[in-house]
Amino acid sequence: MSPFHQNVIAEFRANAGKVGGPFEGAELLLLTTTGARSGKPHTVPLGFLRDGGTPLVVASAAGADRHPAWYHNLLARPLVQVETGTEEYEAVAVPAAGARRDELFAQVVRAEPGYGEYQGRTARVIPVVALQRTHEVPDGEGGIAGKLLSVHGWLRAQLADVRELAGDRAREGGAAPLGLQLRQHCLAFCHTLEFHHRSEDAGLFPYLEQQHPQMREFFRRIGAEHAVIAQLQEELVRALDAPGDGAGEGFSDRVERMSRELESHLDREEAQLLPVLRALEG
Repeated sequence: MSPFHQNVIAEFRANAGKVGGPFEGAELLLLTTTGARSGKPHTVPLGFLRDGGTPLVVASAAGADRHPAWYHNLLARPLVQVETGTEEYEAVAVPAAGARRDELFAQVVRAEPGYGEYQGRTARVIPVVALQRTHEVPDGEGGIAGKLLSVHGWLRAQLADVRELAGDRAREGGAAPLGLQLRQHCLAFCHTLEFHHRSEDAGLFPYLEQQHPQMREFFRRIGAEHAVIAQLQEELVRALDAPGDGAGEGFSDRVERMSRELESHLDREEAQLLPVLRALEG
């Protein structure tokens, strides 16, 4: 990161989103993406506009012929963090496509004509990205039990979004292109699910098995379920970037199977683990 960007970010965070210099009076946000190759967080200050209540950012790179790094990052890892100066929240980054992109870009240019000049400098179609806030899980109990319920609630909510988008596609004929909205939400769900299960397998479950050796068989069954779900997840991710029509006519069926497997898995985990976790913290 350049010293200039570091200074802007520091000033932004110190002054509730207000900065001086060339950005004085501009509405900025901080976007934190995960490096597509490094896996490390990267934060950039960006100007933004709103489509209703949803922030829009433009991958203009001042009219360069290559997309900025943060755009490549969010295509690989759609789950991002947004800071506006008054709040910080998680979002799924969804580039607009086709006619919708053209419509939003026209709105952007009307508000900020400089973006039209940037587009005039390059043959690259400059992306417009919507930062769609993820579902907020209501505050509940604290501790590890509360964290488990929070993550499970997030996964259920995101999977419901993916099911709805996949169902819309199926009603349109099933062989239509997947679309960036479905791709980005499905990737965000799959990546979070993978991280959650790996964390359980490597950390939480071995610790609990040491405390409760009588639960060894339960953890073996849960590990086997993780393997089944991981296979379904890999199939979904492969389908998202497949050539042609992507997932083909069976994508909605894959999502429905994932939903059945995951819902029953989460229910079993909660029934067995929540009493144990609450007892440990009590």
